[in-house]
Amino acid sequence: MATILLADDDAAVRDLVRRALTSEGHNVQVTQDGLEALDILEMSASGVDILISDVDMPQLDGISLAEKALALKPSLAIVLMSGFSDQLERAARLRARKLLSISKPFTLEQIKQIVRTVLS
Repeated sequence: MATILLADDDAAVRDLVRRALTSEGHNVQVTQDGLEALDILEMSASGVDILISDVDMPQLDGISLAEKALALKPSLAIVLMSGFSDQLERAARLRARKLLSISKPFTLEQIKQIVRTVLS
């Protein structure tokens, strides 16, 4: 199973996604913003397999976080979540790397499936 870093400023989303993914056997660490997630990655990027991040967060948005995370660990798999399609379009330049996106709202089965896809 994977070690997942989950960054979202919405506590309800963090809790639901964390519970869904831990039920699949994954180790999930949660953060409430991009800067906190980046701090964790800087300390232990090698220990994180997947970064799941909301795009719209205070201080450091998900796309900027993804760019910085990939600089630390180019093999890192990234899943970006957003309720706004135009935000996901901003991530298009990262598509050549290992990046998937999911639109909010999503079901718990959809987030589980996207993690399975990343790991396959």
